[in-house]
Formats: sequence, structure tokens, C-alpha cells
Amino acid sequence: MGPDKNLLERWHTTEILLLGGSAGSFKLLFQLVKGLPADLDKTVIIVIHRKRNFFSEIEKLFAENSFLPIREIEDKDIVKKNTIYIAPVNYHTLIENDGYFSLDVSEAVWYSKPSIDVTFESAAEVYKDRCMAILFSGANQDGAEGMLKLRQTGAVTIAQHPDDAEMDEMPTAAININAATYVLRTDEIFKLLHT
Repeated sequence: MGPDKNLLERWHTTEILLLGGSAGSFKLLFQLVKGLPADLDKTVIIVIHRKRNFFSEIEKLFAENSFLPIREIEDKDIVKKNTIYIAPVNYHTLIENDGYFSLDVSEAVWYSKPSIDVTFESAAEVYKDRCMAILFSGANQDGAEGMLKLRQTGAVTIAQHPDDAEMDEMPTAAININAATYVLRTDEIFKLLHT
């Protein structure tokens, strides 16, 4: 079964796509991004819990397999469409009202830096209903509160179905606080983003 008409319409009018994940989400995120078209006309921001040397590995993989350019976010980078941004390790990534990123060195959230919550919350303030966020597999509750704030500002929020998640704690936390507008299985998420 494919995504419903309302969700498809919202996807096509979205300006920014936020993807959050932790343990068990990397392969899925890679496959998902691999299928995004070069003329996506959206900004994609990935916040994934990772080790310091992880970017060099995914940069190579994505560069070889993505239609869109990929870059690790640097402080004061301008937010551009048709670009995939990866939140850097050891910083929290925020989006400022003036359309650029800022990096923050404050304490870890849910033992994580970058924190999905921090990025989701800042996106909610700037983009409100022009945003779509998807929370994937992970072993803690990071992302749930940020996703709730996004939903409250009118964004479309999607949690990966816990049955499909390698580690279900992260999407389950979002579902439990009613932060997810939709709970979709992995194949449904792929169908939505690749239409």
C-alpha cells in the first residue's frame, strides 16, 4: 500500500526533509538517500549518532551513489536546496532564521552530540509547516521531543514502524508521546520519498 494522497501532497510542498536515526539506521538512510532525485528541490538534513571518523566513510559512499551533493555541515553554512547535509559529530546543529546553520558545543542530549532533538526543535521554529521529519531506528529517546515540537508547529512527522526498526526505542518514544503524524513501514517511507 502506498502513502495517502494528503501525505503525498505535503511531501511535494515540503521545503526541508529531516532524517534522524541512531543504532540500526545507517544502511536504511543510505538506501533512502541513494534514491532521491537530483531535482528534489528540497534541503535534506541527516542527524545520525555516529563516531568521529564516520563521515569520511559515508561521504565516499554517498558521493558514489547519490544524485545530490553531500556535505558535512560547517558553522555558518547557508541552507541550500538540492543538497544533503550531515550533522557533524561533537556539535549540535541548529538552523537559524536567516537561513544558515550554526554549530553549538553545549552538553550532550540523550548522551548524543549531535542531538536529533536539538536540530528538530530549531527546524520547528524556522520552517514550521514547511518541514517533514522522519525518525528511524535508535537505542534511546533522542528525537521524540523534537518531533513533538515539529508536529505542534504544523510539520509532517513520521516514525518508522517499531516492528521494522532494528532498534525500536527511538521511534517508539515518538509514538508514545503522540509526536508522529504517521507511523509507516520502511517500504512505505521509501515509496513516499521516491515519488
